[in-house]
Amino acid sequence: MIKTLNMTKCSKYLIIFVLCILACDKDDQNTNCNYLLDLGVSLSINMNLPQYSQLKFINNPIYIPNHGNGGLIVIKASEGFYRAWDASDPNQYPKTCSILEINGIEAISGCEDNNTYSLITGQSINTVLPCTLKEYPAAQSGNTVIINN
Repeated sequence: MIKTLNMTKCSKYLIIFVLCILACDKDDQNTNCNYLLDLGVSLSINMNLPQYSQLKFINNPIYIPNHGNGGLIVIKASEGFYRAWDASDPNQYPKTCSILEINGIEAISGCEDNNTYSLITGQSINTVLPCTLKEYPAAQSGNTVIINN
């Protein structure tokens, strides 16, 4: 009787384990979110330089070319909190029109679909899109913003 009880207990755990494995979808990642390359970015931004001085103020994004897939858009989202986004539209195959343009605290694709994203959250605005902006880690150290992944 003891062996039967243990076998029943083991079979319940086995069934639960198998159900968990079968419930997992192997392809959870949307293949459309693979347009951008995983590139290494290492950049120090000295906010004492005139071209970067607006990063001292909240909600004043700047564009920095020649980093990431389509350049970087950097914004001071709140006091002491910076965000750095790839300036290439993650929902478009990379091309000239997919480089995002800054419009206030939003970034807009130049392609015909005009995908629009929040530079505070990285989420799409007005339209549900499968991919959010690609973010790079950013941190402040004194008067320098360090972006490094």
